[in-house]
Amino acid sequence: MKILDYLMMFFSELIILYMLFVIMSYCIMFIVALLDIQRRYRLDPSEYDDAHIDAFYSKPVSLLVPAYNEEIGVVDTVYSLLNLRYPQTEIIIINDGSTDRTLQTVIEHFKMKPVQQIIRVNIPTKQVKQIYQSEIYQNCILVDKDNGGKADALNVGINISQYPYFCSIDGDSILDEKSLLRVMKPIILSDGEVVAAGGNVRIANGAKMQLGSVYETNLPKNYLVVMQIIEYLRAFLMGRIALSKFNLVLIISGAFSVFSKKWAVEAGGYSTNIIGEDMELVVNIHRLLKEKKEKKRIEFVPDPVCWTEAPQTVGVLRRQRRRWHQGLMESLWKHKKMTFNPRYGLIGFISFPYFWLIECLGPVIELAGYLYIIIAFFLGGIYYEMAVVLLLLFVIYGVIFSVASVLFEAWSMNTYPSMRDLFRMTILSFTEIFWYRPLTLVWRCEGLVRFLFGKSDWGNMKRVGIAKKENSV
Repeated sequence: MKILDYLMMFFSELIILYMLFVIMSYCIMFIVALLDIQRRYRLDPSEYDDAHIDAFYSKPVSLLVPAYNEEIGVVDTVYSLLNLRYPQTEIIIINDGSTDRTLQTVIEHFKMKPVQQIIRVNIPTKQVKQIYQSEIYQNCILVDKDNGGKADALNVGINISQYPYFCSIDGDSILDEKSLLRVMKPIILSDGEVVAAGGNVRIANGAKMQLGSVYETNLPKNYLVVMQIIEYLRAFLMGRIALSKFNLVLIISGAFSVFSKKWAVEAGGYSTNIIGEDMELVVNIHRLLKEKKEKKRIEFVPDPVCWTEAPQTVGVLRRQRRRWHQGLMESLWKHKKMTFNPRYGLIGFISFPYFWLIECLGPVIELAGYLYIIIAFFLGGIYYEMAVVLLLLFVIYGVIFSVASVLFEAWSMNTYPSMRDLFRMTILSFTEIFWYRPLTLVWRCEGLVRFLFGKSDWGNMKRVGIAKKENSV
């Protein structure tokens, strides 16, 4: 029995120390993000948009839309890109061997006609079958290619693109009209020092939309979707702002991010053998910059907004989170030599340890903490007291930071302005540790297991369309 006592005490102390470390890390990130948002809050971003619009002519952007079975949302996505306030863009839709009517839908809706175009193969890809150009919008191109996955489709878009910067947008996403202006702002202001920038991603389930423009945001009735909204707020408004402040961000969303074509090509483009191709490109560029001793930056910009569809069922959400965590593991493992390597500066000494310890291994430790609490309540005595302490730490970590993120959003971004919406999100934040958090921990652990066993399928991500009416859970 003494051995059991020793093991239980050691295990509880280890988890408590870990949770204290995580909470301290999040507190630091929250303070950094709060100060940064407070500074931005005093500025009117529209002043820059209007006064410096001519500066953006020197940085034309190719908009890449990889589409696999996206017939439901691709038309609205393209319309949102046509509505963008940006002086010079080209839109390249890449049909990655879709088995639905994605190709026909785009051809019919935008009056696409076959054209001949020379492709510079900077990055090897699957075969391109045909290139089309819209008779209505001359800057809109459609590429039909053999199926090779999202990364391969993006690489085809990079090869075909004419401009020095490209922006990757998911085929089910919608951009606000000033999103591109604002995500390009750090690139313009830095005169090329910033080589990549990622924008803020928000969940659009329940939004009202017309011709690719979101004109009204409503908090959806589906509790699973609302919890994802809270989760996105915590990840984007805290984690990425803080890491970006010190050029430590390893993930900028694949749903909406801009890259220098020169540096992306030199880094090898998107990796086709890794699930998390967006993170992999960011890490590859960081590695390349450090090895070349270039003083360049990769930034996250909280102002721009990209609206995307969130999973509405447990099954689809499970596959998504499992895939995300597996992609994280693959990229970290591939670049493990960067961890604590002086050659890579703070990326090696802060970013990689943070992602290894908190983002990657965190689900295993947290899930073990949940199991400890259940066992300790049955054993009673000192175990019961340790379980209460651990539960309080879970409440601080999960609930308090979630509520803070919701209030943070209401103050700084004002996307969900009604008191009723804020109240709903706040109440749901208090329930997170009892159902949503344990579920996501299990799914992320599944992703870790899949990585260990070398499984690499994407799974079926069924779309219903972000402008569709939802049913509540």
